[in-house]
Amino acid sequence: MTAPIHIGSSLWNGHTIGLLGGSFNPAHKAHGYIAEQALKRLGLDFVWLLVSPGNPLKGDKDMASHAERMKTTDFITRHPNIVASDIECSLGTNRTFDTIMKLKNAFPRSNFIWLMGADNMQQFEQWYKWDKIACTLPIAIFDRPEYSIARLTSGLARKFRKNQVPNTLIYKAKAPAWTFVTSKRNKISATAIRGTTGRH
Repeated sequence: MTAPIHIGSSLWNGHTIGLLGGSFNPAHKAHGYIAEQALKRLGLDFVWLLVSPGNPLKGDKDMASHAERMKTTDFITRHPNIVASDIECSLGTNRTFDTIMKLKNAFPRSNFIWLMGADNMQQFEQWYKWDKIACTLPIAIFDRPEYSIARLTSGLARKFRKNQVPNTLIYKAKAPAWTFVTSKRNKISATAIRGTTGRH
């Protein structure tokens, strides 16, 4: 569902919200699957798909317009509690740490959990203030093909090894806390989709 999330709105008070950020270039079924599994298995009330204005770790090459990427999120899920948002444009952020801090300030009565695929876990150390992200929000990582080893070898797993919790406890855990969600592995990737659609 694509709907505006207004900064400071009381609508989200008291809710536990999963944040799934990314370029969504384009959004695909694997994104939808993670969002739906997060609702079912982690005790979340909502999932926000944060469609980034741009990715600091990626250039503009092959990047569709923000409007196009927002549009593709409409096709990955019709669940009423999964909301695609361009709130990072309103916040003026494109780095996860900055977005998280501004969201916590804008929605102080909401409980946020960061969601990501295991492919991102592998390169999480490249993110701006990655260790502070881990100390600010609980993190749920979803298994992806060929990236399961990241749960053992990534910087997050090594530095915060003692802070791993069961899936069923992540919704009420205090950061630093993380969990690894094993589920059906989906090989779909945005890169592969762009290749088959001819977008370059």
